[in-house]
Formats: sequence, C-alpha cells, structure tokens
Amino acid sequence: MTVHNFETADAFKQAVKDNKIVMLDCFATWCGPCKAIAPILAKHSNEDEFKDILFAKIDVDDLPELAQELEITAMPTFMIFKDGNMKPAEKLVGANPNALVTMLQKSKA
Repeated sequence: MTVHNFETADAFKQAVKDNKIVMLDCFATWCGPCKAIAPILAKHSNEDEFKDILFAKIDVDDLPELAQELEITAMPTFMIFKDGNMKPAEKLVGANPNALVTMLQKSKA
C-alpha cells in the first residue's frame, strides 16, 4: 500500500465512494510540518494493521476548491472518511505522529 496523491477532486470523491475507510492528508509543498510527517504517514500505509485503509493526499494549492469544501484552514490536516460519506468522521490538524496513529486505530473501530 502507498499514499495515493489525488490530482482532481472528482478522483478523490470517487475514492471515498469506493473505499470503506479513507485517510486523507491535506498538505502543501511549502509546508515544513507536512514534509516532516509525510514519511510517517507513508510508513503506516504499509503496515498490516492499516491495510484496509486507503491512504490519500491532496495538495491544497493544486485543489483549492476541494480544500475549501473540506474547510481546510491549516496544514497538515488529516481526515478520515468512512462508508462513502464526504463528511469527515475524524479530523486532526497539525503534524502529531501519536495523534495520527490514534486516529487511524480509532477509524477501524
């Protein structure tokens, strides 16, 4: 498993519909904390514990309409989408590795 970089809002929304659980990383290329936590997210995407989660990311500068729709106000912002619902079940703002793991574990419950 890897982290899928979505380049269109439609592709991301289809992924939410097609997958039971989606973890979204909203990032910007110029964001230092985003760069710092990206390898940690990639590591979790390859762990068996989270194999049933689709890991996704969007660049908020490339998809400003989607970022606005999702009410992204800071980067990085992580969201969990479940069962095709475009309203996030969970949201985490900031590069906090421990909170990220907790959020991933909670999403499977």
